[in-house]
Amino acid sequence: MANEIDQSRRTFLKTAGAGAAVATFAGCITDEDPSEDEGGDEGILNRVNSTMTSLDPIQSTDTASGEVVNQIYEGLTYFPNGGSEVENLLAEEVNISDDLLTYTFTLKEAQFHDGSELTADDFVYAFRRLAESEHSERANFILGDIFLAIEHETDDDGGVVPDSIAAEAVDDRTLEITLSSANPNALALLTYDSFSAIPEGIVGDIEGYDGEYEQSELANQVAVGTGPFEFDLWDPDAEVEVSTFEDYHGSVANIDGVHWQILEDDTARFTYAMDRSADLFEIPTPNYESDLIDAETDDEGREIGEYGPIENGDMVNYIGVPQLSTFYFAFNAPSVPLEIRQAIAYVLNREDLIQDIFMGRGEEAVTFTPPGAFPGGPERRDEFIEDYPYGLFERDREAARDLIEEAGYDDDDPYELTLTTYESEVFQEAGRYLRDNLAGLGVDLQLEETPFATLQEQGENGNLEFFSLGWTWSWPAADYGMFGFEPENTNTSLMPGDADGYYLDWHEEDSDASAMAQEAWETVEANPEPEEGQEVRNEAYIDMEQAVWDDAIMLPLYHEIQEQFHYKHVDIEPFGTMGDYLQRYNHVTLDE
Repeated sequence: MANEIDQSRRTFLKTAGAGAAVATFAGCITDEDPSEDEGGDEGILNRVNSTMTSLDPIQSTDTASGEVVNQIYEGLTYFPNGGSEVENLLAEEVNISDDLLTYTFTLKEAQFHDGSELTADDFVYAFRRLAESEHSERANFILGDIFLAIEHETDDDGGVVPDSIAAEAVDDRTLEITLSSANPNALALLTYDSFSAIPEGIVGDIEGYDGEYEQSELANQVAVGTGPFEFDLWDPDAEVEVSTFEDYHGSVANIDGVHWQILEDDTARFTYAMDRSADLFEIPTPNYESDLIDAETDDEGREIGEYGPIENGDMVNYIGVPQLSTFYFAFNAPSVPLEIRQAIAYVLNREDLIQDIFMGRGEEAVTFTPPGAFPGGPERRDEFIEDYPYGLFERDREAARDLIEEAGYDDDDPYELTLTTYESEVFQEAGRYLRDNLAGLGVDLQLEETPFATLQEQGENGNLEFFSLGWTWSWPAADYGMFGFEPENTNTSLMPGDADGYYLDWHEEDSDASAMAQEAWETVEANPEPEEGQEVRNEAYIDMEQAVWDDAIMLPLYHEIQEQFHYKHVDIEPFGTMGDYLQRYNHVTLDE
């Protein structure tokens, strides 16, 4: 499931800094007199992470896994420190043909962690796995018309013919790929970790290879990349650890490694950070005080400064960055009547929710697509949301009551509904807010919490009624994220292999809105041209946003302002709008 995470990374899915569940920056935050007792193990950067799903780049779709995968594996291009400008990574040079279809990459000289040399054949194998493997969660990213759209052959069932994708090793250090249509976002799309290099033949899950390991081992026990850190261990219920790769082709890490403690509970996360067991951390919203921020805005719109004193008495460094992300409540369509979904939309006042529960740690989200990526730009979004049908930043209990009664329910005979959130006190509090606002109207809302990986499994099995999740953009374009709303792509009976939309089962909703969304997506697919088709695609995406409103299939809540806190002994560059999970830690220094 897309980034859910995730966060698309992704979106781990962080709850507005509550710690739940895609340009090089100057000006590191440093301190000349760090406390001697701060920090954890000498030379190890200590972090907290959420439940991970896989170490296999073609299978990992959540940002918890992505943060670790990005330390181990590398692709041709990347967003340094989660900024919005694409730079070469394993590509030393890129040449693009005049018709914008053929990309020729000259590869850097680099070693895998097993000592073997990186070659173009490794990328051909990695791309084939992404397109062909039964374990791939992102085949559409390499094959789909609005994604990379690499040339390939299809069989009678519409599947990709093995070894038919247009990726060729011209020689050991030259990779050539050919697209079926030009894509101005191709180099940005290639930053996605599913396109990472992996040693040729390491797994035998595509035709022509027997494999050194089973795919399950690559997912859980083995990871061999070219990144600045090599894999040490992963205990799914406890911890993850990587260590410095001394033969790294770039800047060898200043630290000995990175350790992530896997903690889902907000209180446990906060205690871990206040004990100074984590060097770099988030502060859960229940423990957060905006008055403790002392920061200035830089030229990229980031707030950089200090926060504190925190509970243990320390002042810590602070950065707050507006993200291309959306957190939301969503419904499984056949499980919840339309009138109930619309009634909940009527009692949801995002302004109250953001200020009173999320402590101002985000911008109210009325559309799924954030202002910075909205088709047609932020001004088009502002114009569009003027027609929001459920009352913009207000609550209408009477309208909700009328709909609930229309569905055949009232306070004496209420509709029973369960909201499932990943383990997050702030989202449970948001659930209590909704429950209170529905009180007396005829909806009995029950709340449950579950680990993120369990929620994801329930979603893929179609076993969620009403749930919270989030999506993080993996490249800054309007064309990313909306594929998850194509009704046919929300069919959970086809997940995780043949469908990768949101857990909506919207294809079962026989409505004008569902039909409009499907037609809009087909319009997108029929107009893949980078420039000529963009305006048509933009209008189709806006139709999809309208359809989401009409069927109240998803209730966007907020676009995150991601905040990062770290003790004074940590020297790390500020991250950018794509998110801190894309940061690679080889430039971090620890002054113990």
